[in-house]
Amino acid sequence: MARVRFIGPDPVTVPELDNRTVEPDTVVEVPDERYEGYVCQPGTWESVEEPGAKTAAKKTAAKSAPQKED
Repeated sequence: MARVRFIGPDPVTVPELDNRTVEPDTVVEVPDERYEGYVCQPGTWESVEEPGAKTAAKKTAAKSAPQKED
């Protein structure tokens, strides 16, 4: 899941997030496929973590981990 920060001035209720009330300066997780729907509103939402960022970080860490030599 991607993460975005709500930067609007007043709390909002987000139906897509099970009608959750999101306070200003709060980071929320959103479905990867809906990420663009949030960040296309730059006066309301800002990106914190793009879709797939955790997965990519895990893969990079696994690749750079030292390998045991037998």
